[in-house]
Amino acid sequence: MSTEEIQNEEIKDQVEDQNPETEKAEELSVEDKLTQELAAEKDKFLRLFAEFENYKRRTSKERIELFKTASSDVMQAMLPVLDDLERAWVEIEKSNDENLIKGIELISNKLKTTLKDKGLEQVKVEQGDEFNADFHEAITQIPAPSDKLKGKIIDVIENGYKLGDKIIRFPKVVIGQ
Repeated sequence: MSTEEIQNEEIKDQVEDQNPETEKAEELSVEDKLTQELAAEKDKFLRLFAEFENYKRRTSKERIELFKTASSDVMQAMLPVLDDLERAWVEIEKSNDENLIKGIELISNKLKTTLKDKGLEQVKVEQGDEFNADFHEAITQIPAPSDKLKGKIIDVIENGYKLGDKIIRFPKVVIGQ
């Protein structure tokens, strides 16, 4: 190298030393890069946190539903007993024995109260209600005694019950044709 070239290089080095913008540009790009990476990680963290919160909420809701309907099998097994008690009650009311009536009334009320406390509710169905296949089970159709009862419930054969919001036995009805 000639002296001239060496002098030119020294001048360039001095100019670069005096011009720190090139170094700052490199530093800024590194800072920008780190800032972008941090923002991406924060976004990933927030999404993961939100997903976890949704998971906790969903599993909590499922657990509550499970507890509400866990006794469904026991309740379904108790429904025939409840039906028999209601049929017996109708016949016992015809009796003149006051003590028998009081005793059966106490047992009946206690059983109904206990089942109601556990979440069992009777589905309300009355004669003249509109038939809905989503909530009623039609046993048979008979000619309607009047035009007003066509397509409506004429008689309730067996009461329906629900546990919480879920129907565990549909009411069995006779509808007018």
